[in-house]
Amino acid sequence: MSRWSLYTWKRDRRSLRRALPTLAVMAALLTTAAGVAAGAAGAVERDVLGSGGLTQVELSSFEGDDSVRPLTDSALRDVQQTPGVRRVVADYPATLYAEDEGTYDLTSRTLTPGDDLPITKGVLPAELGRDQVVLPASAQGTDFAPLLGRTVTFGYTKATGTGAASGTTAVMKLTIAALYDPSWQADGPGVAYLSEGTAAVLAAARAGQETDTFRAKEGAQSAVVVVEHQARVASVVKALQGDGFSASAVSDRVRNLPGLFGAADLAMRIGVLVLALGAVWLGAVRAADSARARIGQFAILRVLGSGRAELRRILFGEAALSGGVAGAVGALVGTGVSLVLAGPLSDVLGLPITVPDALPGPGWAVAALLLPGVGLAAGTLLGSREVLRRDPYLTARAHS
Repeated sequence: MSRWSLYTWKRDRRSLRRALPTLAVMAALLTTAAGVAAGAAGAVERDVLGSGGLTQVELSSFEGDDSVRPLTDSALRDVQQTPGVRRVVADYPATLYAEDEGTYDLTSRTLTPGDDLPITKGVLPAELGRDQVVLPASAQGTDFAPLLGRTVTFGYTKATGTGAASGTTAVMKLTIAALYDPSWQADGPGVAYLSEGTAAVLAAARAGQETDTFRAKEGAQSAVVVVEHQARVASVVKALQGDGFSASAVSDRVRNLPGLFGAADLAMRIGVLVLALGAVWLGAVRAADSARARIGQFAILRVLGSGRAELRRILFGEAALSGGVAGAVGALVGTGVSLVLAGPLSDVLGLPITVPDALPGPGWAVAALLLPGVGLAAGTLLGSREVLRRDPYLTARAHS
């Protein structure tokens, strides 16, 4: 880049400096999307996978799909005997509702190793007892805080006849061991978490069967498998899939979450494409306009001995300055915006996002810094060709 490029870029309003604001905005948008995605990924890695997700496998049961092995007691025993498996916890969804106090109707599920509940009151035991339950701090207008530590009578449906079309109300006394933040809704809003045995009792009652019969014939809806070591997760998943189970590593499922994570990733990829193509287009348009506006100056330089290559280097220098400044400003502004969004994003995800989490990855930062200059230079090459080919003597005479 020549000193003449720096001079014209700073002094001449007709230079390629006019492309700077648009490129800076596009670079900022790309950096912001990269920061949002990085923050979400960092929070998931640390708070979800760090709680044991890296060593967990999820099993699913699909009703009516004969190709997937049901999660009956015998099947879960086979899972337990798979090399590398340390523990298996089955999930039996059902319903608990108010019997004496309140008007709530809560979904009940097994508290599995994959449930990292944000406890607000009480203490979560290492393993829930059969007579214990963990509830949200509030749900459906009922505040459970006054009931913490007390034994409460809950109602549940016990089907009569075949199926769950009709039934009677049965009661169960459970002690509220702890309360969690109701904004945490990984399994949906207002979920009551129980031990595996208690959850199975409720699910069997809703199906109108004895608990042992239900677990032997119907089975669980899903299960979490705890593997001895992260290095053995892949082999355990392969072995379980080979045995007919629908098995997937929890780490893979979490890292491929849809919604915000997928939207941010898509925004980054689109942002790179838009930034690259936008820089080329701006370079072509602005270079053509700038060269036409300064065609008299360029013609005089040509007459005085400057070649087309030297004039093109001036334009390239202006493109590099404009793209470099736009990339730097965009990267700084985008990083700042992503840091500001860390707080609201934490509220949306229900996971704490730290300042380092919200910083865009090195690859995306480099893309935001370099693409504006590279694209603008490529566009300049295309946009300036026609003007620089004109006869300098005829042009100088026309502008004299």
